Amino acid sequence: MVSKNQIKLITSLQQKKYRIAQKMFFAEGIKGIQELLNSNFELIHLYTTKNDFPEVAASHKTITQEADLKKISALSTPNSCLALFKIPVEKPINDTGLVLALDSIRDPGNMGTILRLCDWFGVKQLLCTAETVDIYNPKVVQATMGSISRVNVNYIDLEHYLKATTKKVYGTFMDSTNIYKTELLQDGIIVMGNEANGISPEIEKLITDRITIPRFGALQQTESLNVATATAIILSEFRRGI
Repeated sequence: MVSKNQIKLITSLQQKKYRIAQKMFFAEGIKGIQELLNSNFELIHLYTTKNDFPEVAASHKTITQEADLKKISALSTPNSCLALFKIPVEKPINDTGLVLALDSIRDPGNMGTILRLCDWFGVKQLLCTAETVDIYNPKVVQATMGSISRVNVNYIDLEHYLKATTKKVYGTFMDSTNIYKTELLQDGIIVMGNEANGISPEIEKLITDRITIPRFGALQQTESLNVATATAIILSEFRRGI
């Protein structure tokens, strides 16, 4: 049984201001929750329709009905489980090696996919502007499939950070140097811009190396690539041959 107060608390966490106030977020689905349980994230409570997750103590687990789970889920078709976790204290920036920076990425699905890509390609540090979607947004957490536990994420003043760095700063633009013909260093920063507007003018001034993914279609009419798709191509090219 999930109480009315619990329902109110959990559903409020769909909004960033309440996640900040309560210092907690929730994850849904067996795989995502299991990944977080295996990480350093601290479990607050687990709600499940099955008697699964034997490693979770009974005091931290509630066996609930599907109808109750639907009341607290952020999904139109709920999974069989939902877990509350504490939002950890942000760790210091680890700028060793390749770093990915996001300039006002707004779509939760894109953000979640980009986190998974960082995990896949071994990018340990993700930097985000304050305008970038919150990584603890339920849709972001869902899309990461557990990768949120393996990538260090910091929300910073990106302009200030780039002004101080000695690394090469790669920026993605529509008409720039062909990425397939560019020497790409493994110790650099890649900046990906907003879905609609690209990299902001303030950040663009700090780009040292402008790169593009060339279009090969005969008509050359495709306006742009989805930012998560572009990130996948760019990270793959950076990692090619190492």
